[in-house]
Amino acid sequence: MPEISRFYGIVIYMYYDDHLPSHFHAHYIESLAVIAGALPHRALGLVIEWASMHQKDLSAAWEDAEALQPLRKIAPLK
Repeated sequence: MPEISRFYGIVIYMYYDDHLPSHFHAHYIESLAVIAGALPHRALGLVIEWASMHQKDLSAAWEDAEALQPLRKIAPLK
């Protein structure tokens, strides 16, 4: 699972040749507890802000992933 960005403790991944619709995976480590399928409200807001700033980059990354090409890093949220 290639990492395409990292900011504020959030790591953004995109799988190669993944199912439609195009998407990415965001992982946030808040504690040592295992939690799946959700992000804290603040982390989700940061991910949405980052994704809205990088829609073209994410689309290009999705196309590369479908073609099994190396994925380029996307600038983090600052």
